[in-house]
Amino acid sequence: MPAVKAARPKDIFAPDDWARITRLSPWRGIWLVAHAWLVTLCAAGACALLWRWHFAAGLAATPFAIAIIGGRQLGLAILMHEAAHGLLHPNRRINNFFGQWLSGAATGSDLHAYRAYHLTHHRFTQQAEDPDLSLSAPFPVSKASLKRKMIRDLTGQTFFKQRSHQFAAAWTGLKAIMAGASANSGKRDTSAGRTFNLQSRSGVDAPTANIDGAKITAKTAGRFLLIQILLLTLSLVTLGWMPFLLWLTALATSFQLFLRIRNIAEHACTATGSDDPFTHARTTYAGWLARASVAPYWVNYHSEHHLFMGVPCYNLPAAHALLRKGGYHGRMTIAPDYQHVLKQVSLG
Repeated sequence: MPAVKAARPKDIFAPDDWARITRLSPWRGIWLVAHAWLVTLCAAGACALLWRWHFAAGLAATPFAIAIIGGRQLGLAILMHEAAHGLLHPNRRINNFFGQWLSGAATGSDLHAYRAYHLTHHRFTQQAEDPDLSLSAPFPVSKASLKRKMIRDLTGQTFFKQRSHQFAAAWTGLKAIMAGASANSGKRDTSAGRTFNLQSRSGVDAPTANIDGAKITAKTAGRFLLIQILLLTLSLVTLGWMPFLLWLTALATSFQLFLRIRNIAEHACTATGSDDPFTHARTTYAGWLARASVAPYWVNYHSEHHLFMGVPCYNLPAAHALLRKGGYHGRMTIAPDYQHVLKQVSLG
């Protein structure tokens, strides 16, 4: 099928407005990465201290800490997405370093593989060639089905399935690297980059079809494990096991749930078509609770992101306001909140 039709910024924005919303800050993206880690470490550290002070207080605080940490883990994945678009920092090397090592590696993604995969998603949004189509195509589903998916997320089943397949592929890649095997395919496998949008059959649980892909997955898993070792070491030399256990529990539970809800909200049950670029995604308004969990770092402005990939996340609210001023909101899919979206995509 043909690529989806792209928006023409010059037909929509005044030149000064377009220059303003596409201007990359040399510090703001770095601050967002630092913010994600600071909130994570503070939440884990505070909960660990509560456990030392009083058992009941620590027990009561644990679900909140896991939710906060999971939200920032999703935030790190989102910031890797920003780096995939070259929007985290105007310097390419700095952009890629923060996107690869300080964002993507924490949740098990490879920036470069994800970039190739994700740009295909933008080019063929909701078309047959879209690698993310399996995330939205099944919807709407029954309420019972959606509930089962969320239970699998919160009980760690989704995490275990993803990581078991990822490490199985990584082991194949590691053996190939150690044996010095040559690549058996000229086509680059991008499955190692799919963790950010991974649910169900899509992502690191997809079988790695060739040695090139397995090698990429091995390196991705290696970076992921290195970050976990560094976090474990920091945890042990400060407050013991508890901060790392909170991080790992969040990665296996709340992160998976928030990732799923964010995935659903972006494209499920939208009237996407190639003729009108304003229909390619959904924007969902987010209050403070949603911004702390399923929608950190303005990821809820997904329609604006698909319309204008060159706008950094911190300028998406400004783009949204300009589109409202220009009378374009009527053409867009805009939801009042995430609860509304979940009701829209579930039946019965």
